[in-house]
Amino acid sequence: MNRRIYLDHTATTPLDDRVLDAMRPYFAETFGNASSVHWFGQQAKSALENARGTIARAIGAQPGELFFTSGGTEADNFALIGVARAARRSGKNHLITSAAEHHAVLEPCEMLKEEGLVVTVLPVDSNGFVDAQQVSHAITDKTCLVSIMHANNEVGTIYPLKEISAAAHERGVLVHTDAVQTLGKIPVDVKDLDVDLMTLSVHKLYGPKGIGALFIRRGVEIESLLFGGGQERGRRPGTENLPLAVGFAKAVELAMAAMPTEMQRLASLRQNLESRIRAAFPSALINGHPVERLPHILNVSFDSSKIQLEGEMLLMNMDLEGIAVTSGSACTSGSMQPSHVLLAMGRDAKTAKATLRFAFGKSNTEGDIDYVVESLHQVVSRMSH
Repeated sequence: MNRRIYLDHTATTPLDDRVLDAMRPYFAETFGNASSVHWFGQQAKSALENARGTIARAIGAQPGELFFTSGGTEADNFALIGVARAARRSGKNHLITSAAEHHAVLEPCEMLKEEGLVVTVLPVDSNGFVDAQQVSHAITDKTCLVSIMHANNEVGTIYPLKEISAAAHERGVLVHTDAVQTLGKIPVDVKDLDVDLMTLSVHKLYGPKGIGALFIRRGVEIESLLFGGGQERGRRPGTENLPLAVGFAKAVELAMAAMPTEMQRLASLRQNLESRIRAAFPSALINGHPVERLPHILNVSFDSSKIQLEGEMLLMNMDLEGIAVTSGSACTSGSMQPSHVLLAMGRDAKTAKATLRFAFGKSNTEGDIDYVVESLHQVVSRMSH
């Protein structure tokens, strides 16, 4: 093996050098606490608010509607738990989500059920799709929130959020979306999507790990999860992570500038690999919506009724060829679990385990496709003999 190819950009991305350069002064030179009233604090405060403004503008929000968190998981928890607890006061105790959501949404829902919340988990179709009619039918007089992701992190299916929001708002129900996988990849606008809360993260976008944000539309009632100081306008206490906030803004700025050309380039790489896999492997199944899908994700399963491939060995063999991919499933206690998303889409457990998620990024080239197809040939023939 003489090369390494990273095709797991939905898991995380390398930090862009320009982002690192933007962050560097805020670790040592402009080090003040943004809550301090002296000059050092005010320099920090100015940089923090500039960063907030840059990110807010990128999603069509007001700066005062954006709250920094420690990452996407905290932002999802804040949205679901905060809204559900606030809604109790008006007697609402029902939440709607989908079976294909990220665990950062599904797990808080499980926790809230223990607090008496009623949760409806909508099924998805064979493309991983949820439509607005399903949401509309599930809404009751007790519904306080609908939480449907902007696009699926495993199969790339993009959900019809505008229609979902319209159906929810018609009944006075709030809408939250997890846009961690879409920010900077496709246009994301809170006004256009008409959502009330939106989860953001930046380490999928060549930015730093350890920071995220939650958009909360002005006027939305939400309870805080943490208690302490009055940072983030009293909603999220804790000294703000200024270097990471600056890095977040820089990464978003760079992604927005590159998006029109990068969307096309990544879609072209994905389509090339998809067509070559379809041609070479009769047992390959392409997961996700055929049209409404992210440009950079290709999710492929090997049909267990046609070929028997062990999922963990498939990933390990690809890694031995120097190709970093994932199955999109969680690794629990060293044993591979089939993806809950693929099971919800109707794949059987063996097929769901024998899955490769290719997630393209700015380091990938057409030359990588040749190497991946050639390596996949060798891996599959080795494993099936």
